[in-house]
Amino acid sequence: MNSKINETLSGILEIFKSGQIPAAVSYAAFPPFDIPSEEWSFLNRIIMWMSGTFDARGYRQWMKVGRPVKKGVAAFHIFAPRFVKEKKDNGEEDLSLIGFLQVPVFRYEDTEGEPLAYKKTQINSFHLIEKAKEWGLDVHAVSGNDRYWGSYTGDAIKLATPEEVVFFHELSHHAHKLVLGALVPSQDWKQEIVAELSAEALSKIFGLTRETTGNSYKYIESYAAQAGLTPVAGCLQVLSDTEKVLKLILEETSPETQLVDSG
Repeated sequence: MNSKINETLSGILEIFKSGQIPAAVSYAAFPPFDIPSEEWSFLNRIIMWMSGTFDARGYRQWMKVGRPVKKGVAAFHIFAPRFVKEKKDNGEEDLSLIGFLQVPVFRYEDTEGEPLAYKKTQINSFHLIEKAKEWGLDVHAVSGNDRYWGSYTGDAIKLATPEEVVFFHELSHHAHKLVLGALVPSQDWKQEIVAELSAEALSKIFGLTRETTGNSYKYIESYAAQAGLTPVAGCLQVLSDTEKVLKLILEETSPETQLVDSG
């Protein structure tokens, strides 16, 4: 196991050192879902994403799809235009915008009931999806958006793309938390490089065809710059944690046993 991990990480670093990085390309996004928020304004969708969800609806809208809102949860508010009818000189009526109303909506995560159809089946075929389930992580797809490709919230992984490397990145965050005991709040440069380097290594270990190595390089480059480091120097500084993360993900022992073994 250690030999395979070291060989893989060394190969990635050699590619980074050589500078022969493929041009970055965009990941494929999941297509829009048939949900109310797809018709919202960009401002309202930003409010929704900032509230930590990919699907938000009014109380009655959730009831209509069989997912009642949990007791005691608080709504957040989006903006809805307020119109009044005005008569024109020719006698016809027209609508005029006079302001906005705040409309309460609830997050998908604050409802309960049967899963909705947008939990994409493609995710079930991912490598290591069983490891995520073993760790109690709720992995589900979200509609393609302009905010992120994937996110990790401690008990869930949300994916806006079917690219497995993004899933590996978020899974590595959880493994890193198990190794450290807790993660630094916000996007710490070390944590992000560990997750991206681990994701790149897992892609190679599972023999996945990768045309987006340039994306990984640029991602690592941006976070290494926060510490005044080159991408290679940044990777070298987190190599020990990355190896522990990969061992935890790939070995069949329980997280508790692995933590003891890791010291």
